[in-house]
Amino acid sequence: MTRALILAAALLGLSTAVLAETPAPGFVPGTEDVPLMPGLATDAGSDLVFDKPQGRIVEIRAHGALTRKAVLAFYKESLKQLGWHETDERHFQREGERLSLDFNGSDGNLQVGFTLAPQ
Repeated sequence: MTRALILAAALLGLSTAVLAETPAPGFVPGTEDVPLMPGLATDAGSDLVFDKPQGRIVEIRAHGALTRKAVLAFYKESLKQLGWHETDERHFQREGERLSLDFNGSDGNLQVGFTLAPQ
């Protein structure tokens, strides 16, 4: 019985570790209107979220085995559907907010930075 409990606890710990590495579907943490592209996983501890009278400030990083071109195409199309307007290739605005995307790394090992701030 004790051996079974130890095994169950070990498996639970393993499944929790695997879940922590799985990209979360939905939206960039701290937002409800910036989708997290499938294939991106947020970097633990990279999030910075402030709500100020002038608006919210969100900074977060995510990584994935994607290309910069694919990420830009995804955000150009999906953000347009959510009311965001592209101001240039990496910047979008909507209702007094500005979203910036920045990139580090290379295609296939890409890190994407999201910065959301008042205009």
